[in-house]
Amino acid sequence: MFTEFLPISRQEMLEKGIDQPDFVVVGGDAYVDHPSFGTAVIARLVEALGFKVCILAQPDFSSCESFKEFGKPKYGFLIGSGNVDSMVTHYTVAKRRRDTDDYSPGGKGGLRPDRALTVYSRLAKQAYPDLPVVIGGIEGSLRRFAHYDYWNDEVMPSILVDTGADILSYGMSERQTYEIVTRLAKGEPISSMTDIPGTCYMTTQDNLPDGYVECAGFNRVKSDKIAYSKATRLQMENQDHIKGKTIVQKQTDTMYMVQNPPAKPLYRKELDKLFSLPFTRLPHPSYEKLGGVPSIREVEFSIIHNRGCFGGCNFCAITMHQGRFVTSRSHESVVAEAEMISKSPNFKGYIHDVGGPTADFRFPSCRKQVTEGLCTDRKCLAPTPCPNLLVDHSDYLELLRKVRNVEGVKKVFVRSGLRFDYMMQEKNDEFITELVQHHVSGQLKVAPEHLANNTLKHMGKPPIGVYDRFSKKFYQVTKKVGKEQYLVPYLMSSHPGSTIKDAVDLAVYLAKNHIRPEQVQDFYPTPGTISTSMYYTGLDPYTLKPVYVAKDREEKALQRALLQYYNPKNRQKVMDALKKIHREDLIPVLLGTTPRVKTEMAAKGQTPMRKKKPAADWREIQKRNKQIGKNKQ
Repeated sequence: MFTEFLPISRQEMLEKGIDQPDFVVVGGDAYVDHPSFGTAVIARLVEALGFKVCILAQPDFSSCESFKEFGKPKYGFLIGSGNVDSMVTHYTVAKRRRDTDDYSPGGKGGLRPDRALTVYSRLAKQAYPDLPVVIGGIEGSLRRFAHYDYWNDEVMPSILVDTGADILSYGMSERQTYEIVTRLAKGEPISSMTDIPGTCYMTTQDNLPDGYVECAGFNRVKSDKIAYSKATRLQMENQDHIKGKTIVQKQTDTMYMVQNPPAKPLYRKELDKLFSLPFTRLPHPSYEKLGGVPSIREVEFSIIHNRGCFGGCNFCAITMHQGRFVTSRSHESVVAEAEMISKSPNFKGYIHDVGGPTADFRFPSCRKQVTEGLCTDRKCLAPTPCPNLLVDHSDYLELLRKVRNVEGVKKVFVRSGLRFDYMMQEKNDEFITELVQHHVSGQLKVAPEHLANNTLKHMGKPPIGVYDRFSKKFYQVTKKVGKEQYLVPYLMSSHPGSTIKDAVDLAVYLAKNHIRPEQVQDFYPTPGTISTSMYYTGLDPYTLKPVYVAKDREEKALQRALLQYYNPKNRQKVMDALKKIHREDLIPVLLGTTPRVKTEMAAKGQTPMRKKKPAADWREIQKRNKQIGKNKQ
């Protein structure tokens, strides 16, 4: 294990013999020197290029003085806001302020500002107005275009406008960072770096590049929801490194934002090299007395083996950040990391995850994708798998076998996303059998998300029947290998397309199948997703047809309560929802005999009989979904 951390204070900088840093990497998280943390990845990459690097983690944002901690950097600032969008870090979907922050020492909240990337960039410019400021990470990546902001409930311009940054590096930024820092070191002004794939910059109309496509500008998308929807589609269709075009969007009366085509994903050898950099894999020791950094617990003994996801869920930001093109590390690289983990003094023999955005993806979805790029007219998996989809778990299975054979490793679990619809395309049960036998820790979490066909269509998810078949297969295999393990379905309420009636249908499905979700996620409209575009506009950006959107706080509360129908606290809300759609006949199905009836019968010395579920309920739902499917064909 490596033990040397990068300096996070002037004292540490001087102790390492650095009188002036070349670059200061600014992050909204506490400094955790682990490849799961963006600040550490960028800082280690720049260090590996031979530059002197200091990390300014969670700086005091009351003034620009903290940005002078290391003195004036030679070449500039590289700024991110943290692993999670700062507004999501600070606020629940109900816009309530969170008390804690797992990415801060001791889990303490409030150590970064709202809209951290904007605040940090402005402060860096205040501290040293002549120095280049490069922004990136999830917060910048998803706000590069004019976007709907859920917290202000308004459309905002590109984050480049508000930050005043010189250039924005979007997506997984290693290639862009390499280009920027090496060219700065050669004396090239940052204003001339307009040709780097995977970056955005501001310019005037006279200086727009050749061969661009233009989407509606900020003022127009702010006032015209059809224009916003069309812009969303154009942006989504050009996020492919093979055939994506330069996109231009007017932001002010005189300035345009230019998005260069995406950078190429890192090849396998490049990913391997990146993960071999000297990460200590630990939080900086200065945080120990403050209670450590809670977020390390999820990743300390986990391994990332891939990047990208061709799953294409509409509510997921991966399309606009990591991209749909899947790349992966070599077996040798992953095993070497497992061996390193096994030597940690805190390791108890359990590797918690060998995963990534989608754990069972190791390669691009098809051969065509490698040479011609991603399809813009359909998804790889939903609503049905593409005929060209390559389904093969053998490489991932072999990787898991190698990791669990590392000396000192007792168990290897898979806890990050697994696509059950992808698994169901396998020709045999070899993968699911070994998964159930060796890699499930009592519960396997998968994400059907909903039941209603219309909702699932707008989510970009497969029909519920696929999950039903997977569930049956899972429990058959579980029984066969002699284990007692359970599926835990992830579910989402109030996603665009979901009505109260759809939520009731889902609740009936859960009750019928004896599923009691402990956690339910309300749809959270974050920048840079198709679902957020639907939430704001009420339109499907691909068809421009209306989409039902639950925005009323009361209705959202009812939809959420229905998914946890069994909780006594939700009883009244479930009753209200059923009454709202005139389905009081479902009260016995979801709530059993009412307390009032029970009390009356007890007073008479009687035992309440359990009412049978109305025969029509479940069959009606199935029939309706089948009919909807036929009508859409």
